[in-house]
Amino acid sequence: MALEKAKEIVASSPVVVFSKTYCPFCTRVKQLLAQLGANYKAVELDVETLAEWTGQRTVPNVFVKGERIGGCDATMAMHNGGKLVPLLTEAGAVSAPGTATPSL
Repeated sequence: MALEKAKEIVASSPVVVFSKTYCPFCTRVKQLLAQLGANYKAVELDVETLAEWTGQRTVPNVFVKGERIGGCDATMAMHNGGKLVPLLTEAGAVSAPGTATPSL
């Protein structure tokens, strides 16, 4: 994936996780986002292009609203610190508490 394409994906999606399908840390972050009901785009990739851009050679590499928040540890720490859900809400990736449409 070209660097410009990676930047385009980050700019066009509220939450992006650059991932490898076999990476247990990637799976953990994707499971967390799914449990939170977040809409996110997972991009499975070779890490070299992303490393050139972000300096991070490992995955997952998570972006919210075009800003890199980091890998698994940083994402989990944000969640444990109560900061991930507000950020996801602000990005439009999850509904604000109390605003979900009730199921019929």
